[in-house]
Amino acid sequence: MADEILFLTELLGLKVYDLKGRSLGFVKDAAIVPLIHPSRVDRFLVGGGWSWLTVRHDQVGQISLDGIYLKDEVLTPYHSDEYMLRLVRDLLDQQIIDGQGRKVVRVTDVTFKIQHETDEDALNIVDVDIGLRSIFRRLMQGAISRRWVRRLQEVIPPNSIHWENCSILEADPQRRLRLNVSNEILERMHPADLADIVEELTPEDREAIFETIDSEVAAEALSEVEPEIQASILESLETEKAAEIVEEMAPNEAADVLAELEEQTSEEILQEMEPEPKTEVEELLEYHESSAGGLMNTEYVALPQNSTVADAIQALRAHEEILEKLNTIFLVDANEQLTASVPLARLFTAAGATPLKDLAAENLIQVDVEEKQDRITEIFDKYNLLALPVVDEAGKLAGAITADEVISLLRAK
Repeated sequence: MADEILFLTELLGLKVYDLKGRSLGFVKDAAIVPLIHPSRVDRFLVGGGWSWLTVRHDQVGQISLDGIYLKDEVLTPYHSDEYMLRLVRDLLDQQIIDGQGRKVVRVTDVTFKIQHETDEDALNIVDVDIGLRSIFRRLMQGAISRRWVRRLQEVIPPNSIHWENCSILEADPQRRLRLNVSNEILERMHPADLADIVEELTPEDREAIFETIDSEVAAEALSEVEPEIQASILESLETEKAAEIVEEMAPNEAADVLAELEEQTSEEILQEMEPEPKTEVEELLEYHESSAGGLMNTEYVALPQNSTVADAIQALRAHEEILEKLNTIFLVDANEQLTASVPLARLFTAAGATPLKDLAAENLIQVDVEEKQDRITEIFDKYNLLALPVVDEAGKLAGAITADEVISLLRAK
C-alpha cells in the first residue's frame, strides 16, 4: 500500500520527535475540529510521562510509518475542547450511520491520506473502516511490524465508507452544534430507509435525530416507524418539536400516533398544534381505530359534480403537497354528498373541456365511517380499488382510504 495512506491503528503509538530527533512521546489520540475543517486532523494528542501534550497540525513537518517529526516544538498541555471530535474517544468502536448503504455500522478503524505540502505534512480522513481487514489490523498491531501487517492484510477484502457519507451520532444537542454535526445525509434518504435506521438506534440517538432534522423529513420517517417506537420518539421530544412533526404528518397518520400516546401527552401536543391540522386530527381521534373513520385520510381532492378536466388539473396544482398520494378525484353535489369518483389516470387522455362525470367510474363504491376493517379489506380485494371514499351518516364525503393503508393494515395483522 502506498505510503501516502495511514491508518488510525498505525497512527496510535507513533513516536513524535522534536527538532533534534529526540522522542517526546507517543500519539495517544488525534482530533478534528469540524468547524475549522471537516476532515483534516487538527490536533495530535501525545502522551509522555504523566501528561498529554497537544501538537497542532501546523507544527508537524513530516508524517510516516516511522514517526511524526515536528518543525515547531513549542507544545502546550492537553485540555479538553468541546469543539474537537477525538477519533479514539468519540469515533473508534462507536456506531455511525452509513448514508450510502443506509445502515448503522460500527467503526473499527480510520483511513487517512498523508498530504505532502512544501514544508509540512497533513492528515485528512478519507474513509471509515468497518470490515474484517481493519479488525485484523487492530489485532496485529504491536504483535508484528506495521509494514508486515499491511502485507498480510492484502488477502482480506477492504470494507470502508467514504468520510463524506458518514453521519455521526451525537445525543447532546449542544455538542452537535459545537461539532458542526450535519443531518444533510439523513435528510436526503428515503423515509423508509431512515425509519429502518432509526429503529436500530438507542432511544437517546433517536431523540437526537428527530430533535434536529427538518420537521417534514421527520414526519415522513416517523410515519414509517413501528407504532411503539413512534410513541417513544414523540414522548422523548420537547412538546413544541413533537407538535411541529405531527403537523407535517397526514391527518390519519397523526391521529394514529397520538392515539398510541398517554392521553396527557397527546393533549399537550395537540395544544401546541396550529388550529387547522389540530381540528382535523381531533375529528379523526373521535372514530374507533378499527373503523373506516379511523382508517381514512382527510387529505383528498373533491370538486363540484359539473367540473371539467381543466378544473381538475387546476385543483391538483393547488394541492401539490399531497399529489404523490392521490389516485382518485371525487365529485360532490351542492350538499357535499358524494356523487362519483374519477380515476386520476383518465384525466391525461381527455380534453380540458371534458366533464369529469363522463370519466367517472361506472360503479360508485363507498363505505360509511363506522364500517369495520374486515369489510373494508374485503371491498378492496373484491373490486381491486386504489381508493375507497368514506361518507358520514348524511352521505357527505368525510375522507378516503387508500390501498397503502389497507396494505399496512394487513401487514400489521
